[in-house]
Amino acid sequence: KGKANAPSYTKVYAESLIKEARDDDKIVTITAAMPSGTGIDLFEQEFPDRTFDVGLAEQHAVTFAAALAADGMKPFATIYSTFLQRAYDQLIHDISVQHLDVTFAIDRAGIVGADGPTHQGAFDLSFLRCVPGMVIFAPSDEAECRDMLYSAFLHEGPAAVRYPRGSGPGTIESAVMRRIPIGKAQIRREGQGVALLTFGTMLGAALEAAEALNATVVNMRSVKPLDTNLILDM
Repeated sequence: KGKANAPSYTKVYAESLIKEARDDDKIVTITAAMPSGTGIDLFEQEFPDRTFDVGLAEQHAVTFAAALAADGMKPFATIYSTFLQRAYDQLIHDISVQHLDVTFAIDRAGIVGADGPTHQGAFDLSFLRCVPGMVIFAPSDEAECRDMLYSAFLHEGPAAVRYPRGSGPGTIESAVMRRIPIGKAQIRREGQGVALLTFGTMLGAALEAAEALNATVVNMRSVKPLDTNLILDM
């Protein structure tokens, strides 16, 4: 549950992308008929020639991203979690098999409330984890979301950042985007006897519960690869 005055994850994504695109003219973005829902309309205002809306054709969006990456561009495929399911074949054959450098901004990951059951982003964790070469980040707040988008962009290969609908807890963003090590979790609280390993926006609830339990709390950050060394330590 986000703060009423906090920026939405969608807006954080758009502002981060615009900032990076000002310094790198190879950055382009693709959406499938969801420019306002994904924040791409904000990017388009500044970079109309680097914004592509392919309509309700997620399969084409992913193959188009692959083609752009193969030609040296740096595409951001900006698609709702539930609709990325439609492009699973293209994700595997056109991007994963060729290990192309495409960044996936996966909006509406998880429960989506009033958007309705067809928009629930329930399956991306499962169907992306088995894709070879894929990196998957899950941010716990807006600041981490921005850093993860930056880190996914710097990663040479397919990478995804899954973030929820709505606003975050209102975490203040740093002035400079920081690179988060892939596959490295972060211990957020030291406790005894119990360890809570959290992914994404469950971190806040876990920290609250940990006060009553005197538990250790770990922000896993990467869904893939997992920080197996830290898990074994726990």
